[in-house]
Amino acid sequence: MAKYVITGGAGFVGRSIAEYLLKQGHEVASVSRGVYPELEKIGIQTFSVDISDDSEQLKQIFSRTEAVFHVASKVDMWGSHEDFYRTNVLGTLNVIEACKQVGVRKLIYTSSPSVVAHDVDLNNINEDYPYPEKHDAYYPETKAIAEKKVLHENSNRLYTIALRPHLIWGPGDTSLIPAILERASKGRLVQVGNGENIVDVCFIEDCVQAHILAEKALDINPSSRGKAYFISQGEPVKLWPWINEILKRNQLKPITRKVSKRVAMFLAQIFELVSSIRPSFPEPMFTKFLVSEMSTNHYFDISAAESDLGYKPKYSIAEAMEKTFGVQ
Repeated sequence: MAKYVITGGAGFVGRSIAEYLLKQGHEVASVSRGVYPELEKIGIQTFSVDISDDSEQLKQIFSRTEAVFHVASKVDMWGSHEDFYRTNVLGTLNVIEACKQVGVRKLIYTSSPSVVAHDVDLNNINEDYPYPEKHDAYYPETKAIAEKKVLHENSNRLYTIALRPHLIWGPGDTSLIPAILERASKGRLVQVGNGENIVDVCFIEDCVQAHILAEKALDINPSSRGKAYFISQGEPVKLWPWINEILKRNQLKPITRKVSKRVAMFLAQIFELVSSIRPSFPEPMFTKFLVSEMSTNHYFDISAAESDLGYKPKYSIAEAMEKTFGVQ
């Protein structure tokens, strides 16, 4: 039995990884800011720690740990640069340092495809695609900084790898699907663009398997070390019909309100300007990053993950829909 630590273990992805490892008979610990007694009840050790502030406590938690899955992240569409930087960059630096100090052998970082996004169509790109010179938002900017640092720290003492799963969804989702349903129920969901843009999505069980395979690959396949990998279901979908199918399965009406990308981007610039001048102003309905994500193609070549990690998506989009929402 090995010991594993998951930062962000109370979140959708982190908890799913933790529960999988627990079922395999391993000792599992979760590091999160809050207190989550429900994790303790199922046998997961929990530690309430701000990873951006307390590297000493991380060293104690990481002691005797086989691998750390660094999932914790600030993923909001809006917020201050300081908040994103503290969690996504300083937090990652503290995790890396704690791993090195106590001899953790493997670090698996949950990154994002947005680290290479810059308001252009990304059509079946692979990991050779470069980081942009400038990002459209603090989230992808700070995730890119963290990813680069994790990969740079790969060595014979600490094996590192980064995964880039896109639009993670499935049973237990606490972020993507709830946000879609909430906006739709309030009439705030608006189609941006012509509705033809194609995107990759990643079912939660496939996402978990990718993380488990990545941890194993660090031991058995040296070529996987120090690299990033795109992860998806390998079945790109048209974003807006996919969203409408989710709405249909939740007894909500399809999206009827539409706006061109040009108009949405203009509105986003105004919203961002007002919000930056008046911090008390509500979170913008549109941001430039969100408009880009909702209107451009972004799907990815996952052949590197298939060859280096042995990753193979287990669920089709239709199967994932049924597993998430039931048979229609």
